[in-house]
Amino acid sequence: MGILSKAHPRTRFCSRTSLFKITALLFIFSLLSLVLFKVDDSVTQIATQTKTVVGHNLGQTPWHRFPPKQLNENNTTKYGKAANLIKCTYFTCLFSSNPSNTPLNQHPKLLNSSTCPSFYRWIHRDLEPWAQSKIAQGNLMEAQAHAAFRVVIYSGKLYVDFYYACAQTRAMFTIWGLLQLLRRYPGMIPDVDLMFDCMDRSSVSRKRYRPRGRWPPPPLFRYCTTDWEFDIPFPDWSFWGWPETNIQPWDKEFSKIKKESEAQNWRNKTAYAYWKGNPYVASPARMELLKCNDTKLWGAEIFTQDWIKEKQVGFKTCDLASQCKHRYKIYAEGFAWSVSLKYILSCGSLPLMINPIFQDFFSRGLVPKENYWPVTYSNLCRSIKFAVDWGNANPSKAEEIGKGARDLMGTLNMETVYDYMYHLINEYSKLQNFKPVPPPTAQEVCMESVLCYANEREKGFLKGSIASPSLSMPCTLQSPDRELVENWIQKNRKIIDDVQEMEKIQMEQNDTKNIVPTSSMPPK
Repeated sequence: MGILSKAHPRTRFCSRTSLFKITALLFIFSLLSLVLFKVDDSVTQIATQTKTVVGHNLGQTPWHRFPPKQLNENNTTKYGKAANLIKCTYFTCLFSSNPSNTPLNQHPKLLNSSTCPSFYRWIHRDLEPWAQSKIAQGNLMEAQAHAAFRVVIYSGKLYVDFYYACAQTRAMFTIWGLLQLLRRYPGMIPDVDLMFDCMDRSSVSRKRYRPRGRWPPPPLFRYCTTDWEFDIPFPDWSFWGWPETNIQPWDKEFSKIKKESEAQNWRNKTAYAYWKGNPYVASPARMELLKCNDTKLWGAEIFTQDWIKEKQVGFKTCDLASQCKHRYKIYAEGFAWSVSLKYILSCGSLPLMINPIFQDFFSRGLVPKENYWPVTYSNLCRSIKFAVDWGNANPSKAEEIGKGARDLMGTLNMETVYDYMYHLINEYSKLQNFKPVPPPTAQEVCMESVLCYANEREKGFLKGSIASPSLSMPCTLQSPDRELVENWIQKNRKIIDDVQEMEKIQMEQNDTKNIVPTSSMPPK
């Protein structure tokens, strides 16, 4: 009994020690489970909520549906996806090589700047609705309903708040263009807060917003506008390249087109009108154009562009530089304006423009019978035939107009594009009556973060369009002159009316004589 009595306290001590160990292990296990649960929850949130320049976790714009983008990701697991999002979105810009913080205008060896091209005056006209009322933060937030993303430039850095995905790589290359602007003019881009829509059609209607009613309209940037909308046109993404169609950055693409065009004498080119594109984009003009594919009857060759097949064969038959072998090239708007305009104008062929409704930032500088020939949609095939017949009967004048278009595109180099961006953003910033600050949901975006998300093909286009700091100040913007711009508009309308009158008279004469259109080929 004495021996058993002495062992009892020790047994109780061992039991207590084991119980303590078990309790400690259970506590550690519970704590570890909680940590792992929190980590997994955080990973899930990152993987499903982080919005990116390539479209992660972003839906389509409700006002313009388009095929969803397939994201090429090396690691499709939740943890792998989250790790890549953390790296590209949150870490790369911490170690980015920002341009010099020294403002460009403080460098002693800058070259003198020139006066801006005349079409820059449209900047004042585009911003005119806010000249008196200014832009309040409430106006800006009203524009969010129409925007795909919000851009804030603050202390020389770029922040983006993503709302919707953009078709293809539009968002990536548009934002890349803004980053290049910061590189070109370091320290000179003012703090600014703007809403941007990356889809085609303008949306801020002049019928809805009037000075004596609902005013001012919400300021919204996009690639085009019309006479009936307040949308503010901005250079489109393709100036920095369009990998989905194999179109190179603008300066490089223009040089290729010009070289190919000049290799053939204008009078040796095929004496027909030429168009190649995608007609199946809800474009009445393009669908009507398909009816004009008859060289003998209408003097036109019309081809359908199948981008899916082109991609499969390595874009071998859609090289833009090889499409300058005709005397006349037709421009037809797509769902809205088309980026094809600048490439058509670059050919040196006489551009035939079918009643354009939409305007991009530079097309307001085009003058009929100097840079293009106006074609009437209402009687399209006969209008094309009239233009071709006129050009073949007046080859020197037709060639001069084609050269005028190409020369104008020659002045639209990337220096001109960046200067336009600079002045538009600078003038817009002066109208904001609040201090721009990045919202909590915005992410800093830098060149490294964009490249981090880009695939190898996209990286080639992006790196091929990197800007260098300018050697001169931006061109000098002219002061506002509303009367001058109105005179331009009236002058252009009169020229178009004169051409349409010529066309009408010729058609009436042909109808009177019962003349059937014949081949447009001049006698050899």
